Amino acid sequence: MATSETSPPPLSRRATRLALSGSVLLVGLGVGAVWWAASRVVPENTEGEITVTITDTACDPMALTVPAGKSTFRIRNASDRVLEWEILDGVMVVAERENIAPGLNSTLSERLKPGTYDITCGLLSNPRGTLTVTPTAESQAAIAAPELRAFVGPLSEYRVYLSRRASELIKATSALSDRIAAADLDGARAAWLEARKPWRQMAPVAGRMGDLVNRMDPLAIYLQGQETDPAFAGFHRIEYGLWVQNSTDGLGPVAQALAADAVEIQARIKALQLAPADLASNAADQAGRVLDQASGGQTPYSQTDLAEFAAELDGITRSALLVDPLVAAANPAASAALHQAVEAARATLESFAVEGGYLPFDQVDANSRKAISASFETLSTALAALNPAIGLE
Repeated sequence: MATSETSPPPLSRRATRLALSGSVLLVGLGVGAVWWAASRVVPENTEGEITVTITDTACDPMALTVPAGKSTFRIRNASDRVLEWEILDGVMVVAERENIAPGLNSTLSERLKPGTYDITCGLLSNPRGTLTVTPTAESQAAIAAPELRAFVGPLSEYRVYLSRRASELIKATSALSDRIAAADLDGARAAWLEARKPWRQMAPVAGRMGDLVNRMDPLAIYLQGQETDPAFAGFHRIEYGLWVQNSTDGLGPVAQALAADAVEIQARIKALQLAPADLASNAADQAGRVLDQASGGQTPYSQTDLAEFAAELDGITRSALLVDPLVAAANPAASAALHQAVEAARATLESFAVEGGYLPFDQVDANSRKAISASFETLSTALAALNPAIGLE
């Protein structure tokens, strides 16, 4: 017969509660001890890491110096508040780490350009530290010859600019066609002038679309039969009709063809492939063309050449200034020369401004035309210096 064993008496409810409470306490103490130990230990820096300790009132150190390029910072929060750490270029946040808990640390890696930056040190009321990034041979080479990725933004912005000008051209040429169809001479003249502005603003890339330019903008002096030549079409055929013949008669088909070509221009621009060097070189070439045009004019019937030059200056400036930040970093003198030349050309044109526009070009004397040419010659020279300044030639 098996021997029976005596079972221990069951624990009381009070003892059970005490046992459970003790277990929870031990677990809590264990977790707390692990957290306390982890929060007080700064992991060993990897090679090249820079430790910045944030206290309740400051950074340690308050001043850092690193070479240009990639740097890794280990941010240790030795304060009693959750904090963020930022590298600031003026008001712009260059890099940051947020929500670093008291006693913990976080790492941040950033590729920095030469310059002096601020670093935050806990509370906004705390003084900021200083991060000095010194030039290296590699960083100087990058400034002198920027990587292709540095041109992605400028090229994208210029494409948007051209696309918007093309949309404006479509709208204006459509209005021009409508006014001509309605035999509205004054309305057609106003619409023609409105269409010319985006057309001339796009002039720096017109050479990429020579067939369309020959259809849309041929000058009679370059045609065998001049104004009677069958190839005399587009803008200047309409200009001739509106300002010399003082009539819209026979201009309907010409205006419709011009509006259709404006739509084609937009499609061409969407497919246009631009290289980084084009931003400055196209602008320089166009400034050279204005230099030539200033002696003889390019709107012989309406005499609105000065408005044309102003629109071309807008397009030239837009293209060139997109690369100017890169030029300014590599060659400040070239950048300064560009800005001076742009302002001088603009001031020269503005000296001929009258209410509602500009003087008719046939009222601009020979010396004044030479002054316009000289201003665009200076501009062309300044533009030609941009690509060499950033290693594109």
